[in-house]
Amino acid sequence: MKLQDLNELDLSNIGDWPGLVKGFVVLVVCGLVAGAGYYLDTQDQVADLQGVQKEELRLRQEFEKKQAKAANLDAYRQQLAEMEESFGTMLRQLPDKTEVAALLVDVSQTGLAAGLEFELFQPLGEIPREFYAELPIKLRVTGEYHEFGEFISGLASLPRIVTIHDVVMQPGGAGGMVMEATAKTYRYLEEESGR
Repeated sequence: MKLQDLNELDLSNIGDWPGLVKGFVVLVVCGLVAGAGYYLDTQDQVADLQGVQKEELRLRQEFEKKQAKAANLDAYRQQLAEMEESFGTMLRQLPDKTEVAALLVDVSQTGLAAGLEFELFQPLGEIPREFYAELPIKLRVTGEYHEFGEFISGLASLPRIVTIHDVVMQPGGAGGMVMEATAKTYRYLEEESGR
């Protein structure tokens, strides 16, 4: 078949065309139909499929995280119970309103037992916080270096929580030292509102 023979083909009588030309035309028409089908229908389905696959991956990862949490639920519950017990223990270390005066006496006696001399012991106003109140105490004491260590150690061993803040140490008279600090003790507020 020559190129000139292709020009002589009659479009109204396709049945008389040579088999090779008919096969080529059928392939071209099938390719166009497949291309149109992909463009008009399949392309959107492929995009939808990719979106669904991404969503599946996201949901699978979310499921695995939740499954890991669910698998550790008993451990989380046990940890929560331990935290509640620890919190309860800490709350018992916070004095109620009636115990604050006794705690102030304990702080001053701890200093005196360590050999310190108080120049200033001034409880300041109570500062309310979320569920507790802070009671700061301004201190100025004189003594020897080791006596300060014994005092701080004694405060740490008190049955109630006492913390030391804003410590400033300076040389004092007769070879001693002067320490200025703020001791803070804490009180649980809910006890007051529950009475």
